[in-house]
Amino acid sequence: MAAWSERLAGVRGVLLDISGVLHDSGEGGGVPIPGSVEALARLKRSQLKVRFCTNESQKSRGDLVGLLRHMGFDISEGEVTAPAPATCLILKERGLRPHLLIHDGIRSEFAQIDTSNPNCVVIADAGESFSYQNMNKAFQVLMELDNPVLISLGKGRYYKETSGLMLDVGAYTKALEYACGIKAEVVGKPAPGYFQSALQEMGVESHEAIMIGDDIVGDVGGAQRCGMRALQVRTGKFRCRGRDRLGTEPGAEGAHPTPVCSPTSQPNGPDLPWTPSPASPWRPHGSCGDCI
Repeated sequence: MAAWSERLAGVRGVLLDISGVLHDSGEGGGVPIPGSVEALARLKRSQLKVRFCTNESQKSRGDLVGLLRHMGFDISEGEVTAPAPATCLILKERGLRPHLLIHDGIRSEFAQIDTSNPNCVVIADAGESFSYQNMNKAFQVLMELDNPVLISLGKGRYYKETSGLMLDVGAYTKALEYACGIKAEVVGKPAPGYFQSALQEMGVESHEAIMIGDDIVGDVGGAQRCGMRALQVRTGKFRCRGRDRLGTEPGAEGAHPTPVCSPTSQPNGPDLPWTPSPASPWRPHGSCGDCI
């Protein structure tokens, strides 16, 4: 496990994804991933700085934190970097008035934003609101603009709920990009600026931080391109047999992501503050039979 220890040397801060790492969303708010409450508590007891970096765009930051606290997680709103508040800052700074194609759960985040006479489109994980009518309206707004601006809250392909895999905002963003011949601006992972804002809030440099997530592209690849280290958990959207590795690139220094095994595997990890307990879902790559 020498290579494992070397990868973690000098780490001062941990960025954690939420969906697929702490819990699986779904009906009734979803369920915590077994062992994740205890794993987070162990992190919080260490000397490491911890921050949560999420692309959640169906719940406001306050609602998300309330849900997680109800599940038993030690988390506060000030510890969470989320795309909706970041998008609102951008809209205000640039004088943009959005047409909103978003979930009702985050509409309150945009309450102070002028949406009259739209000069851009903001798209998020709108769930059931991704109807033809709503997609076509967003398309029409963009096509009527001389310089169309499309802002996407994250660009994930899919995520996992308790009922199964769900299409994420990225699929719908791609449709608008293709139809309008434009490129969306991404506020959220894997955008470098999003990771940098989280690091600044945490007070650590990129080489001192590690990202833990279930998305090989948005979490792992995005973090590596910012000079961070990254681990992929075997929960949430993780898929074996290599399918989840599509589009992965080596990091800036050629370092590949460190996979994380299931709670049933028993790798011998180093004695570090966040070495998982037997119940933890966050484990270094070991000898489980279905890892590749």
